Amino acid sequence: MLKKRFLSTALTGVLALSALLAGCSDKDSGKPAAGSKDKTVELSLMLTPQWKGVMDANEKGADYDSFFKYAAEKFSKQYKDYDVKVNVEVIASDQRDELLNVKLNGGTPPDIFFENTFAMGDYAHRGALVPLNDIVDDTAKKDIDQNYWESVTFGKDIYFYPFSHMPGTLAYNAEMFKAAGLEEYIGGENEIKTWTLDEYETILNKLKNDLPKDKYSNAYPMGLYALNNQGDTWNLAYLRMFGNKFFDKKGNIVLDDAKGAKAAEWLKKTYDAGLTNPGAESVSSNDVLAMFKNQKIAIAFTNSVLFNNTKAEMNEGKAPKFDIRLANIPSESGDPLTFTYVSGAAVFNTQDETRIKVSKDFVKFFSTDPELVKASKNGVPVRTSVADEFKADNPLFEAYDKNAPYLFNFTGSVPGYSQLRQVLYPELQAIFTGQKSPEQAMKDYQKNGNQIIKEAKENSVIK
Repeated sequence: MLKKRFLSTALTGVLALSALLAGCSDKDSGKPAAGSKDKTVELSLMLTPQWKGVMDANEKGADYDSFFKYAAEKFSKQYKDYDVKVNVEVIASDQRDELLNVKLNGGTPPDIFFENTFAMGDYAHRGALVPLNDIVDDTAKKDIDQNYWESVTFGKDIYFYPFSHMPGTLAYNAEMFKAAGLEEYIGGENEIKTWTLDEYETILNKLKNDLPKDKYSNAYPMGLYALNNQGDTWNLAYLRMFGNKFFDKKGNIVLDDAKGAKAAEWLKKTYDAGLTNPGAESVSSNDVLAMFKNQKIAIAFTNSVLFNNTKAEMNEGKAPKFDIRLANIPSESGDPLTFTYVSGAAVFNTQDETRIKVSKDFVKFFSTDPELVKASKNGVPVRTSVADEFKADNPLFEAYDKNAPYLFNFTGSVPGYSQLRQVLYPELQAIFTGQKSPEQAMKDYQKNGNQIIKEAKENSVIK
């Protein structure tokens, strides 16, 4: 069942007034004047675990709420309109939607939520969030690539303020490449290598035929999976490899064309040729990641967090150590395919104008403050200025930043995207098992997906 549109209700008992100070009262009423520091505005900010510490996890007492507590204190000291108190709460990712729905149904949403926007888009469609256009200026738009703004825009409005992101790419085992005679296709340690589709097919075939079996027994060139909806973003990228745009301007799926069918056929052909792990229909993304770490797959999916975690596990002796590097998802045109998960803050519609105003002011503050935006280095900065500042410490920041023009918005910002995830992988399973032709699977996915989008649009406030 699709969620019904969020119905706004008046909130009660949320504003807390500070003790009245003599001499600071309104002359006529004896009450604090609107917008005075004598009035306390209390905000609630929720987030899922992002990073520990303000700037670094090695800070004393570093925790997931450290940054926002520090930002709130700094904001309150310089904010002239009100005395602001921000209550910060960290919740588990798997509890997010249940908790938010309870709060929304009860009319007590949080004021601010900091999260990956991919997970929060449906709340914009439900009318639970307020637009942030008025707190975004030209300076921010110039420093943050347009593709990041597109991923946080629904209809004509911006609903999340981009702070950091988690780009998705391919990871490859450079040692397996060398063993198969593929040195010319290896990029630099701090490069995101771009291959043409022809080059990629050459790589896959040489890995299959020339990889030494005595050293890499039962190893496969590329990882594929379709067990569930996890890791679906890479599968969405593969379906764009021949130029299909996936969504049209009206937000409908348009995968059922020659380019979409060709991409699905490529997946089937590559799978049948033994260039991937077998049994993709029953293999999960976590399975592929484990196979890659154990050198049973030469090329797998990754994102910036998985990549850093894998390298850390290698250094700690928790996983076999090898030379791991990054590459873009190839395409027929030669332009790389890449996507990302943008994290940022959203402001909920609490129906309280004062709290909404102060919430937006706070979001703008920590999303633009010259000191605070540097905390985005705990992920990958969306700001070119921050990426440039820290590229000496993390050279991949520059590589990710150069990739920004090639990003595609994998959700299309369409309503019902979470339900779309549920109808994709069964069609991929049908392709890999031979139950459906690639062309038929794409027809069925488009039909079922567009029905979900149609129903979701009827319940969306964004037209």
